Amino acid sequence: MSAPPDLYGRRPTDRMWKFAARAISAYEVATRFMRSEPPVRPVKGLSMKLVVRKTKAEAEDVVSLTMSKEDWSPLPTWQPGCHIDLRLPSGIERQYSLCGDPEDRWTYRIAVRKLGAGSREVHALREGDTVTVRGPRNAFPFIDVPRYLFIAGGIGITPILPMVKAAQDKDWHLVYCGRSRASMPFLDEIAELDPARVWIRPDTEFGVPVSGKELLTWALPNTHVYCCGPAPMIAGVRVDRATGLHYERFSPPPIVDGRPFEVELRRAGIVLRVPADRTALDVIRDAVPAVPYSCRQGFCGTCSTKVVGGDEMRICVSRGHGRIVLDM
Repeated sequence: MSAPPDLYGRRPTDRMWKFAARAISAYEVATRFMRSEPPVRPVKGLSMKLVVRKTKAEAEDVVSLTMSKEDWSPLPTWQPGCHIDLRLPSGIERQYSLCGDPEDRWTYRIAVRKLGAGSREVHALREGDTVTVRGPRNAFPFIDVPRYLFIAGGIGITPILPMVKAAQDKDWHLVYCGRSRASMPFLDEIAELDPARVWIRPDTEFGVPVSGKELLTWALPNTHVYCCGPAPMIAGVRVDRATGLHYERFSPPPIVDGRPFEVELRRAGIVLRVPADRTALDVIRDAVPAVPYSCRQGFCGTCSTKVVGGDEMRICVSRGHGRIVLDM
């Protein structure tokens, strides 16, 4: 059985993409200190039980879920760029962008590509099932400007789609990439937009992955660029765009200038060495597979762990010096 595709719909056998990803990631490591990452902010929110009202296959290995309260009472308002924390019946918690209509006060819609345990559980949900939702919250704010360029890769269309629909009275363009049209969700809704402002760019129709320069074809100096997709695509855009760039990644950021340290799990009675190129979470998961985590980017707080004699540590992103003693 072949391995599942990545967020961009690619299979591990795509050697050309692997080579491009390594080259772009190396460049990103060299330039990251000159360009700031989006701030990491802790998030909290109200939990509520929602009922799955509709499931729909949107593309290969992509399903959308439409959810509402049991009594159909109004849901908290949201803006383009917002996401929710979805706690599944197994206890797994994951973050997903809202991709419906912000004016619809009664339902939330998300879309999920099948990748890991959490997404497989989402794909197994059926109409009538209940999930717990926290939020919505916005880590990818959509600001009001005269001109936009939207760039989406694969499932990265989910936060971008509501932004595009909200920008219809502005000067805007959309570049939407993916491995193939069959892997790209919501093409039917995008077909309803002005075709002169939309470029659908599947790799299968061009032979190679898109470059950062191609993605920025419509980016004039005063254009604000909103980008969401695989890390290599974002890295390529960042190489060629230093200002007016807003982006959201669906995978952990690369470790830059990491230094090795040790974590002592006090209750487990073990000491683990965290190398320079791995996170504490990655190393701890090898020894304690059930350790909770979710976003792996430092904002959801699921992996927050008490430091003995100190504050909490978000083990997915935080690093230490010498030895850190955790209450685990």
